[in-house]
Amino acid sequence: MSVKEVKAEEVKPYEESAAKKGQVSTMFNNIAKYYDFLNHFLSLGIDKSWRKKAIATLKEDAPKNILDVATGTGDLAIEANRQLSPDKITGIDISVKMLEVGDKKIRKLGIDDVITLQEGDSENLPFEDNTFDAAVVAFGVRNFANVEAGLKDMVRVLQPNSKLVVLEFSKPAMFPFKQLFNFYFKYVLPFIGRITSKDKKAYGYLYESVQAFPEGQDFLDLLTNIGLKNATCKKLSLGICSIYTATK
Repeated sequence: MSVKEVKAEEVKPYEESAAKKGQVSTMFNNIAKYYDFLNHFLSLGIDKSWRKKAIATLKEDAPKNILDVATGTGDLAIEANRQLSPDKITGIDISVKMLEVGDKKIRKLGIDDVITLQEGDSENLPFEDNTFDAAVVAFGVRNFANVEAGLKDMVRVLQPNSKLVVLEFSKPAMFPFKQLFNFYFKYVLPFIGRITSKDKKAYGYLYESVQAFPEGQDFLDLLTNIGLKNATCKKLSLGICSIYTATK
C-alpha cells in the first residue's frame, strides 16, 4: 500500500481514533437535507455537467444493469437513467438519510421502477460476482475506509469487459487558478457549508480528503494494479475534478 493510500484512508471527518466508515456515515446523515443545495450552490452548478460527462463515457457500452456506489441522493443514478435508459440501476450508500432524500427525488420523477436505492457498504457489496455491466461512483471513493478494497469489490461484481467509471475531485495545477481554487476550497467553501449545514467539520473534511486522494497517474496505477485494463483519466474544469474509466 502506497503512502498516499494510507493518507487518504486516515483522513476522517471527526475524531482521529474512531473508524472512518462510521464517521462518514454520521457526517452525511448530518448534512443530507442540505447536500443537494450545497453541491449545486458551491460548485455554481458545474457539478451537474461533470455528472453528465461521466455518464456519457458509458453511451457506447449501452449498459442495462448499472451499479452506482456511494449514490448519496441519487443524482448520478438519475443522470444515468436519463442518458442511458437502462433496465435497472442499483444505488448503494452507507448514509440512510442521504438515501431517504434520493428516494423522494426518484419517486417524484416516477423512475422508481428503474432505480432502487439501498443501504450498504462499498467494501462488502451485497451482490454476486459478475452481476452488473457497468459500475459508477461520483465523489465517493475519497470516503472509502479502504480505497483499494472498495474498488476491488466493485470490480468483483462487474461482468467481464464491463466498465468502471469514477468521478472524483482533483487538484488544479495551473497558476493562478490553483491558488484561487485552494483558497476557495480550504476557507470559503467550509465556511459556507458550516453556517448552512450546521456541521462544523463536513466541508473542512472535503478539502482535506481531496488533498490526500491519490489522483491522476497515481489513481490510474491503482486501477491497473487491481487488474483493470485501459485505464484513462480526463480532467475537467481546469483540473477541479477528473473522470477515470477502466475495463474489467
